[in-house]
Amino acid sequence: MVLATLVLLVAACGSSGPSPRAWAASVCSALTPWRAEISKLTSSTNQQMTAQTTPAQAKENLVRLFGGAEQASETAREKVEQAGVPEVEHGEEVSAGFRASLASMRDAYGRARTAIDGLATGEASTFYDGVQDTVETLQQEYDASALDTSRLDSEELKRAFDEVPECR
Repeated sequence: MVLATLVLLVAACGSSGPSPRAWAASVCSALTPWRAEISKLTSSTNQQMTAQTTPAQAKENLVRLFGGAEQASETAREKVEQAGVPEVEHGEEVSAGFRASLASMRDAYGRARTAIDGLATGEASTFYDGVQDTVETLQQEYDASALDTSRLDSEELKRAFDEVPECR
């Protein structure tokens, strides 16, 4: 019994992460709904910026939209974390890069939500100037948080992302 337990423990310690294809499939399964949600929220934000609503209504809608993007980014980050570390050279770095990028995006949306929530709605032009500044800052932070794929030089992962159906 002790020997069997020891063998199981050694086998568990020696187990590796998911294959490149399995990891890519998990990551794409996490990112596909996130991209769709972000796209929908971006479209809604753009509509909100041009809609004939009161500043108070726009504020409420934008806070909800940015909060939704923040949550969607965290959900995707958690799913990428749950995908584990791919069994490739520098797999930990690759996984950490994806998680860090999503965390940065989550935080950028959170800061935008907080900034919009803090805007006064008494003067429409001042409010919308504040919204415009917030959206510009969000765009800069979002761009800065993009994953640097130039460092992800795993041919196995590139091939996996190209081949698995979840990534198409």
